[in-house]
Order: sequence, then structure tokens, then C-alpha cells
Amino acid sequence: MPTASLNGDIITSWESFHNESAKVFGFPEFYGRNMSAWIDCLSYLRDEDGMSKFRLKENEILNIEVLHSEKLRQHAAEIIEELEFCISAINERYDDYGEKPALKLTLR
Repeated sequence: MPTASLNGDIITSWESFHNESAKVFGFPEFYGRNMSAWIDCLSYLRDEDGMSKFRLKENEILNIEVLHSEKLRQHAAEIIEELEFCISAINERYDDYGEKPALKLTLR
């Protein structure tokens, strides 16, 4: 299972979250740096859309792990809450397309 590791030790704000996400996921330069754009970039991981460096096979899952998640929770708990919500929304999109969920969140 491919893994994208976000470093919760350096995420202290939405700006740093989007900086880390752009780097870790390989989002394009025109990435909108908001959660709607984040969702869009991760909604087509099984297609060749170039919105992320990850390309999943038919039933493959991308594990999004947040390292030092307790530190992130101390600095910006709302980011973890939003991550949980957005990953669920993305997986619902995959379900709507008749595909298996593509994302799993692991807090470390």
C-alpha cells in the first residue's frame, strides 16, 4: 500500500498544511491551497489526471499517515478534524463512481 507521510511536527497552520501537502502529494503548481482543491487533487487517484504524484491501481489504497499527530492536534486540531472529514468525503466520491475507497488516514 503506498503511503504519503505528512509531518505533523511542522504543520502549525493551514498555510504549513498546504505547503506540506503540495510537497508530499506532488500537487501541481496551480494547486489552490484550500481544502476544496485538496479534495479535487485526491479524488481521481486511479485516473491519469496528473493532480498528484500517486497513481493507484484498481483496488489499491493510499495510506495518508500523519506523523507526530499529537503535536499537530495541540497546534491545530481543526486540521485533523478537517482531514478526517475530507478523506471520508473523497471515499464517498469513489463509492459514488462504483469504486472502492482510495484513502486511509493513519495518525501516528
